[in-house]
Amino acid sequence: MRHLGILAHSTEGAALCFLAYCQEGFRRVGRHEYPDVTLDYIAFGYSMPAWDAGDHDSIRATLAVSVERLARAGADFFACPDNTAHLALERPGEDLALPGLHIAEVVADQAVRDGRTKIAVLGTSYTMGSGLYPRALAARGIAAEVPEADDRRIINKIIFDELVNGVFTEESRQEYVRVIARLADRGCDAVALVCTEIPLLVTPEVSPLPTLDSTRLMAVAAYEVATGHRPLPTWRGGGG
Repeated sequence: MRHLGILAHSTEGAALCFLAYCQEGFRRVGRHEYPDVTLDYIAFGYSMPAWDAGDHDSIRATLAVSVERLARAGADFFACPDNTAHLALERPGEDLALPGLHIAEVVADQAVRDGRTKIAVLGTSYTMGSGLYPRALAARGIAAEVPEADDRRIINKIIFDELVNGVFTEESRQEYVRVIARLADRGCDAVALVCTEIPLLVTPEVSPLPTLDSTRLMAVAAYEVATGHRPLPTWRGGGG
C-alpha cells in the first residue's frame, strides 16, 4: 500500500476528494479500510492576489511547500483535486518533493474510455481560459468547448461567491444546467466539471450532458495508485 498525500487548494473540493477516496476503499474492501492518506492545505485566500495578478510562479512556490510537508508526513505521491492549481503546478521550477497525478490527464483518459468526442469544460475563469484541458483532450483526439464569455463570467462568479464557501443554491444550479444545455446544442457529448466544487452543485441526475467529475475521478485514480492497481506517477510539476 502507498500513502496518498492530498494537496488541497480549496476547502469544499479537497474535502470531497478526501471523502471520495475513503469511500472508494469502503466500496472495494467493505471494511472501512483504505490506504493511508494525509491532507495538507495552505488556505487559497492567501494566493488570490497572485491569481488575479497572473503570478503563477509564487502560487507554485506555495503549493510546493504543501508537497514538501506531505513528503515529510510519509506520503509516496500526491493528488491535487484543484484544477486551477495545475496552472501553477505546470510552471517551470525545481521538481516537487513528490510525484503526482495530473488531473487533466486523469479526466481526459476517462473521456477516452467513455468514447467522447467533444467535451464541454466548466471551471474557474482561469481554467476555462487556459490550455489545460484543450491540450490534454486534443492529445487524445477529443475537442474541447467552453461557454460563451457572459456564461463564463456567471460560472466563475458562482464558484467564488458561493461554491468555495459551501453555498449551493437551486438558482445557481439552474444557471449551470442552462449553460450545459447550450453547450449540448453546440455538439458536446459530455461536460467536464473541472472545478472541484461543481459536482456538489451539478449531479449527473440534473445535468443535460453526461458528467466527468474531476474530483471523484482523481480520488479513484489516487486509490488505484495507492493499492498498486495503477503505476506510481512520475510527474513532479512542470509543463504538461
